[in-house]
Amino acid sequence: MKLTGSQIVAEVLLDHGVDTIFGYPGGTALNIYDELYKYSDRIKHVLTAHEQGACHAADGYARATGKVGVVMSTSGPGATNLVTGIATACLDSVPLLAITSNVPDSLIGKDAFQEIDIAGVTMPITKHNFFVNRIEDLADTLREAFVIARSGRPGPVLVDITKDVTAATYEYENKRPLPLRPDPEIRKDDIRAAVKMINAAEKPVMYVGGGVMQSCASELVQELARKANIPVVNTLMATGVMDTEEDLCLGMVGMHGSVAANRAIQHADLIIALGARFSDRVAQDTKTWGRSARILQVDIDNSEINKNVMIDKAVIANVHEFLEKAIPFVEKADHSEWRERTVSWKKKAPYVKATDCPLHPKDIMTTISEFVNDDAYFVTDVGQHQMWAAQYLHHRKPHRFITSGGLGTMGFGYGAAIGTQMAHPDHQVVHITGDASFQMNLNEVVTAETQHLPIITVILNNSVLGMVYQWQTIFYDRRYSNTTPHRKVDYVKVAEGFSIKGFRATTPEEFQDAFYQALQEDGPVWIECVISQDERVLPMIPGGKSVDDMIVG
Repeated sequence: MKLTGSQIVAEVLLDHGVDTIFGYPGGTALNIYDELYKYSDRIKHVLTAHEQGACHAADGYARATGKVGVVMSTSGPGATNLVTGIATACLDSVPLLAITSNVPDSLIGKDAFQEIDIAGVTMPITKHNFFVNRIEDLADTLREAFVIARSGRPGPVLVDITKDVTAATYEYENKRPLPLRPDPEIRKDDIRAAVKMINAAEKPVMYVGGGVMQSCASELVQELARKANIPVVNTLMATGVMDTEEDLCLGMVGMHGSVAANRAIQHADLIIALGARFSDRVAQDTKTWGRSARILQVDIDNSEINKNVMIDKAVIANVHEFLEKAIPFVEKADHSEWRERTVSWKKKAPYVKATDCPLHPKDIMTTISEFVNDDAYFVTDVGQHQMWAAQYLHHRKPHRFITSGGLGTMGFGYGAAIGTQMAHPDHQVVHITGDASFQMNLNEVVTAETQHLPIITVILNNSVLGMVYQWQTIFYDRRYSNTTPHRKVDYVKVAEGFSIKGFRATTPEEFQDAFYQALQEDGPVWIECVISQDERVLPMIPGGKSVDDMIVG
């Protein structure tokens, strides 16, 4: 049957199980949007306030479901507004499909109105991208884009389509989605060598990253940890890999990681790195990091081997498949002395309250953890609040902590919370942000209100650019260059202007009351929490330093 290019786009999306997309229309995308109007009973399009918000929403949707998140935009500024969102997905290995519309092929290269080479712009921040100026290539290109986005190490793919292609017609043939590309086959010798290292270790520690989440291997990590009594430390992206109250879970490792996690890395004799890339936020001083340990690295991406830290043994594999094959051969172990030592570090870790402000970040996170159920999703922006959320929330399950790790994108949170809530309409979604991050994309409240999404936004307001302010306090002799903006924003009144409910809390009791009321609402809610500008994220390892230089108070 003959279909237009716009119909082909819609049909391929349906063939791949896509029922929700995010975007913003424009001139070159009109043909596609006209077709989406006709497909609205099968594909829900969520109009956001800004294309960046749409991209973050598609990203959040993907992280919360494991599916490919889809975002659409027009050409020119619409397409370039996706760049930060695409880069965010790229650095965190999120499967994302960005479909952009460009000017007609006859105008390409002629500086036409709103023409941009978005494929060239995004080449460094996509797993792959395509420029489609022939309708006969359109369907197969979109099918291939889905395969690339999900195969191996996931990532974003961009497909740029010229406007004339969206109007042209072509004989369309329904096809099943293409199979994902097979993961690298694990060599038996690699399994044997890895198991031998694990069985021989006396002080092993598992260092797990986003690859564990991407391969849905959290349960297997827990199985190995309990079988061989191996403590687990996680990167920010693997938050929730184990219940944080379990003794074997030592928490986040790295610059703002827990004392127990960082000490375990330094005293271990074997580090089992699973889907983790030894980023500079974790292995800051690569010469001293894990100095007493041999390192076994399991990763699906060969380019990550020996990239940041030199290792002793590499296994190129999907983490889930590796653990499935290795666990039966790992011996049950006691490691009682090592376990008691790591547990003591966890229990004796100092809790430092830097100020006498009535409302402290830990109070806020404790209340949130107590009031929500086990299936709640936590979505954050980037900054001090992000670290406090990682440190103090009770993380019970994997895939419930959604945050921008690699790129560290301020303004990520509201869009991502929208995508998460759209993916799981019956689950609680708590968006945790800081006043500076929130002001970047708070316009997405119009999307949340229009869609009647019961997202609770908790704004930790210290009236400064908190994380940079903290660095200026410690390392720049309190020279607060452009980190004290003196903005006078009444978030309760702003919320009312957007037709939503707003609260303000200055004490733990006020926050408990506000959060309880927020849970009763059926639409978006903001809660402003007034905290001290001098509150710090601790522990902290200064940039480029080692665990020996960790600041704990």
